[in-house]
Amino acid sequence: MEWEASAVLFFRKALEARGIRTPEDILPLYREAAARLALENAEPASKTVEGWFYDGRRPQRAFRPVIVEMLGFSIDDLWTEVPEGTTPTFSPLTGASPTALHADAGVDLNEMKRTGAVAVQRAKEFLLGKDRETVGDDTLGLLDDEVGRLVAAYPRDPLSTIWDDLLETQEQVFRLLEGGRVRQLSHLRDLNVKAAVLSFLVAKGFNDMESPHQAMTMTRVAASCARTAEHPGLIALTDGLKSLIAYWADKPEDAYHYASQGAATAAGLRGTVGLWLLGLQARAAAVLGDEETVRVVNQDAADRRERVVLDDLDRLGGLFTYAPEKQLYYAVESEALLGHGDAQLAAEAERAVQGFSDPGSPNWAFGDLAGSQCDLALIRLFSGDLDGTAAAIRPVLDLPNSHRNNGIVVSAQRVRQALMSGPARTAVVARDLRTEIEAFPASRPALPRG
Repeated sequence: MEWEASAVLFFRKALEARGIRTPEDILPLYREAAARLALENAEPASKTVEGWFYDGRRPQRAFRPVIVEMLGFSIDDLWTEVPEGTTPTFSPLTGASPTALHADAGVDLNEMKRTGAVAVQRAKEFLLGKDRETVGDDTLGLLDDEVGRLVAAYPRDPLSTIWDDLLETQEQVFRLLEGGRVRQLSHLRDLNVKAAVLSFLVAKGFNDMESPHQAMTMTRVAASCARTAEHPGLIALTDGLKSLIAYWADKPEDAYHYASQGAATAAGLRGTVGLWLLGLQARAAAVLGDEETVRVVNQDAADRRERVVLDDLDRLGGLFTYAPEKQLYYAVESEALLGHGDAQLAAEAERAVQGFSDPGSPNWAFGDLAGSQCDLALIRLFSGDLDGTAAAIRPVLDLPNSHRNNGIVVSAQRVRQALMSGPARTAVVARDLRTEIEAFPASRPALPRG
């Protein structure tokens, strides 16, 4: 958002009325409001706050309830320009506002939620330690709930909002496995499956933070747990994650090797893990310039899609299923990496972006949306559509820092590299776009707090 020098956002006015004149002063007030809402994990990065304060950038949905609680006005009112020297007439939210509700007894509902959340955490700790001799069904059910929540949240939320919970839940599972309290073999297998799933997510987190060594180490932990659980799908998935880590670390030979290894393990499986490994193979082959392998592997994946029978990993969802939208995105990306671009491929790329256009879809993922938008930008560029390239990558460049993980940064930089060659390189639009992508904060990916 841009506004006249003679106007200012009401957001700034409301902050100044509370004596807040710098972004640094906002976070303490924000934390107090988040605590009242029992939303301790919904904290923005300092750069995000600076974007609100200096650039007038409208906040992401996750942060809006806290801002409303903090300042007492609606987001629409707060992000309205008001002329300098005037007194706005916006009405504070009262009574019916979700952030101003009170229980009949006069106790603040937000405080009740906060104290209730503390009680729930204490109860979880009680349940996890209750059976000193054995691990019971209640403990496993609790962990099922936590694992399911984290798996669902990972593709949708900034890493910083789930990282602490992810590490804590992984530690709880490890403690149970190390404590010698598991008596039933079925419970032991279940815990090892959970340890593999959680370690997979932690490894993916390290990859998103551009820490490939730690990511690969944690992937090996996940693979060990998957082998102990004798779960071929998870074993294949860990090979896929090794391929993914190598792919984003610009090691296409390693990426192809791990994907091929995992594809062999998954050859007899009916779920979508085998299709994901084929997609990883195709992308790695494309980086290596092997067009024939890309064509054969993508065709194989398309044929196998018709015979898929969803398994336990697909039912888990998140990163553990390979939806048709994602398969299209991977296929388009392999063509973009080969430097292809024509009207038909551009239409496919637009369809891939459309597949991730609805945040309410169960398969939506902000990383996949950004990746497909970068692929569309590349294909439009290779088709000679420079303005279309700029339009395609615009939503990526507008992402807040909390969402700029390693894969998104690398994808954006590929577009910048492509803009440096070909007939478009001297165009004003291309030069401006290269400059803007270069400023995309590659050194500040989606890091958790601290």
